[in-house]
Amino acid sequence: MKALDVVTFGEAMVLFIAEQVGELHQVEKFTRNLAGAETNVAIGLARLGYRVGWVSKVGNDPFGRYIREKIQSENVDITRVGIDDRYPTGFQLKSKVVSGDPEIHYFRKGSAASKISVNDFDTEYFTSARHMHMTGIPPALSDTAREFAEHALSVMKSAKRTISFDPNLRPQLWASQDEMIRVLNALAVQADWVLPGIAEGQILTGYSDPRDIAAFYLDRGVKLVAVKLGPKGAYYRTATEEMVVPGFPVKEVIDTVGAGDGFAVGLISGILDGISIPVAVSRGNAIGALAVMSPGDMDGLPTRDQLTRFINECRNDTKE
Repeated sequence: MKALDVVTFGEAMVLFIAEQVGELHQVEKFTRNLAGAETNVAIGLARLGYRVGWVSKVGNDPFGRYIREKIQSENVDITRVGIDDRYPTGFQLKSKVVSGDPEIHYFRKGSAASKISVNDFDTEYFTSARHMHMTGIPPALSDTAREFAEHALSVMKSAKRTISFDPNLRPQLWASQDEMIRVLNALAVQADWVLPGIAEGQILTGYSDPRDIAAFYLDRGVKLVAVKLGPKGAYYRTATEEMVVPGFPVKEVIDTVGAGDGFAVGLISGILDGISIPVAVSRGNAIGALAVMSPGDMDGLPTRDQLTRFINECRNDTKE
């Protein structure tokens, strides 16, 4: 088994994007694509040249086969993706919008991915990676998926691997907001890098100032907190430094879904590359900007050359 740079886990769904603006029930045609916060990050890192593994379950159905083939075509390892004969693969519908956030409807209850359990955990596979990225979505899917997430976190911490945590709040999947806050904060404080959006940080910590949100996690042992500020960029803080890193200009916002995952790709890749934190955060901002200028959740995730070209073009535009 080849060693990995990054391992992640979660649910992937087939995404049907409306081809026309309007109410979803009125749309006649949809374009098929892939959706999943963790697969967005896995694919984004693979496009930058990293060896990435994604762990999950899919149904033994056409949707499951599509997901496996799609992710494998992006050079992400799927050898630990199980095929479940009993439960289906989830899917979702997303509206087309002129501006703002699209309408999304999920069909994921009882999905194969939600049935993942500690019995599916491969310690050797996970610890072959030097970094694990996780989100707050798997713990919301089911009790067994939550146990899987907690176990993965414990194993990787014991193995002294770095861990990034993006809350990716999905309130509709939780029994209550209080439970969501309690469970996700318990996971977040065990990670090395925590990456909340400003609104997520307010919900999870009760603070509205990015500096206070960061302090909440730093005081509990987290090494780096990067708070995403949308078009304004991102604020980061460690025990010794802090800064607001400005965002990149966006010509046209097509779809905001996936921007946070793009930010994670940039930050994780930057730190793994050994560049400074401000430059890594700036890379995250750049990939987030590229993500919002494309319709699919992962369509805007760049290769190394595309990323370099975008950053250089923005620098040249600023000089003019």
